[in-house]
Amino acid sequence: MSDLLPRLVSMPQVDLDTPLPQAVGEKVAATLSRAFGMSTVGDLLAHYPRRYARRGELTPISSLPVGEMATIVAEVKSVSERPMRQRRGSLLEVVISDGVGEATLTFFGQKWRLQELRVGRQGIFSGKVGVFKGKQQFAHPDYELFDDEVEARVTAVARSLEPIPIYSATSTITSWQLRKIIADVIARLGEVPDPLPDEVRARHQLLDARTALVQVHTPTVPEQVRPGFATLRMHEAFVLQAALLQHRIQVRQLAATSRPAGDLLEQFDASLPFERTPDQIAVGDAIAADLVNEWPMNRLVQGEVGSGKTLVALRAMLQVAQSGGQAALIAPTEVLAAQHVRSIAKMLGPRLAPELMPTLLTGAQPAAERRKAALRAASGQARIVVGTHALLSASTTFADLGLVVVDEQHRFGVEQREALRAKGISPHVLVLTATPIPRTVAMTVFGDLDVSTIRTMPTGRAGISTFVAPLAEKPGWFGRVWERVAEEVAAGRQAFVVCAAIDAEKAVVDDTDDAGMLEDGTRARTRWGVVQASAMLAQHPSFADLTVATLHGKMPADEKDAVMQAFARGEIDVFVATTVVEVGVDVPNASTMVILEAERFGVSQLHQLRGRVGRGSVPGLCLLVTEADPDTAARSRVEAVAATTDGFSLAEVDLELRGEGDVLGDAQSGARSSLRLLRVVADADLIAQAREEAAEVLGDDPDLSRHPGLAAAIARRLGEDERGALHRN
Repeated sequence: MSDLLPRLVSMPQVDLDTPLPQAVGEKVAATLSRAFGMSTVGDLLAHYPRRYARRGELTPISSLPVGEMATIVAEVKSVSERPMRQRRGSLLEVVISDGVGEATLTFFGQKWRLQELRVGRQGIFSGKVGVFKGKQQFAHPDYELFDDEVEARVTAVARSLEPIPIYSATSTITSWQLRKIIADVIARLGEVPDPLPDEVRARHQLLDARTALVQVHTPTVPEQVRPGFATLRMHEAFVLQAALLQHRIQVRQLAATSRPAGDLLEQFDASLPFERTPDQIAVGDAIAADLVNEWPMNRLVQGEVGSGKTLVALRAMLQVAQSGGQAALIAPTEVLAAQHVRSIAKMLGPRLAPELMPTLLTGAQPAAERRKAALRAASGQARIVVGTHALLSASTTFADLGLVVVDEQHRFGVEQREALRAKGISPHVLVLTATPIPRTVAMTVFGDLDVSTIRTMPTGRAGISTFVAPLAEKPGWFGRVWERVAEEVAAGRQAFVVCAAIDAEKAVVDDTDDAGMLEDGTRARTRWGVVQASAMLAQHPSFADLTVATLHGKMPADEKDAVMQAFARGEIDVFVATTVVEVGVDVPNASTMVILEAERFGVSQLHQLRGRVGRGSVPGLCLLVTEADPDTAARSRVEAVAATTDGFSLAEVDLELRGEGDVLGDAQSGARSSLRLLRVVADADLIAQAREEAAEVLGDDPDLSRHPGLAAAIARRLGEDERGALHRN
């Protein structure tokens, strides 16, 4: 690519929408597309520097990550050339230093580099870090030498202070190649429409859009960088919030069938053997009001495991059924779907269940049974249809789909949700999640949905006690875990044992958080799978008289359902399973949850699993078995879960421990619309300010006809695919 760089200067003026081939040439554009998915100048200029170096700044060589690409600033200390032993030509060895450590550059058959790499020259060196004879080495690295020998006489002070942008690079394009390409494009960049109204920019003391890009990519002094990034962070927050709020407005312009409540809901409420919690009442009232509006409901309900989200959803289904409408509930697993149908039928009781005919529809059903269920849905006979991905198939139709309920929304991509939603005419949508969402994430990702929260838990629950079994320090506790499980079963209760895998033989695992590291940075140890755990318990003397069964995702659907029902009836003492039991499994007599290799699970997943016990009057016990060393990130996750049962508090902890990249996921509003500069924890106040500013603009100009810069920025940031994904969210 280096031979193409000089040609860029002869190219014409560009704007943010200019296709890259037109801006930088076909070959360079193809490389950028393959490496980063870029297609326009706007995409290129949104590839911001990850840090800045200075001429004369020496980056510590001791911190170079072996086996990874790295970029450093260093000085040539010595150069030597010698013939190669095994083949013709010579080997050039160049020692570079940061003033403390040293690394070696090696070049084969490239004697001409002696003219460039002279002692005392400084530059940027980039390549894959290796180790040879105990010393760090770059084989055939890329480099760019500073022209200090000439330029230093004229601009020594200015050049020494000038920041050098360092970009995330790949093996096919280096940081300084990106810097040259971007600097050339910046030099030819025409007017940049500003997404921020003038008054917003003035109120927050921000730069205009073009100046911000110039100061971030080609700063002449370090003081230019911070204001440039401050402006671009506000751009990102403002554009994303405006897009979400605009979608919310557009949804409310759709026409939906009003679904007023009636005697079905009255009969159901009268039959409830308990009082609804204050939060259940408040959220239920909000949903009831949504369902009579002329526009479709688009609401997210979040609440702890067992807080009553299913009850709230069922009441919404009854309200829709009052006018003959149907509700479709899509669940992530067949086990959960089957349990939903049973619990819904039980809650409806003998009077309402036959009238609404809750029907299960899954791909694992026998063909005749599945056809019968599909016919009930198509004819409108089944006013409540519960299923898995089978609900999305072209052969599944509805007579009058009025409500779509998505259970555990994070298990479904936007395309799947849209496929179900499209089976009705602007149906109301209710999204449920038992994974509490931090306020900033809800605002950033679900800003186009109305968010309701159920915090209060039903009375009569004994609660859960959680303990860590730290095998790295106390290996003897492993035996005590199983004795404790046997004691609970002896008291007439049941237990779960959860494993991260179905079958895991001894393996080498790349996990730097674990103890017992080998010299190559990996660690060999036994990973507990369902197969290994159940085999171990079969030999355990305390389990000689206990009934142990297994459950995992690869079992046939009818077998899974049969095992689950046997466990629910109390016929199985100990259930060894994968995370298939994470959601929806409701066995009030289950008191104990053992999670093996707990460090392999995320905070929210551990909390979800723990929620399977302590659901009735029996106190819950959760034992988190881990070999992770203290003071590691993996151990911190486990300790955080043991410290509290407040899922909302844990959601904030999870966000801080893992970062929003993992928490946000990649299926909410498209890959290109994922956060680039914003951090949902650090920038929470900025995001809130941007939302207020965007709401004010859209309140006065909902179609953004008077704000073309903002409309263009939204279109640029959310392309057709991403905008479609956002609308399907």
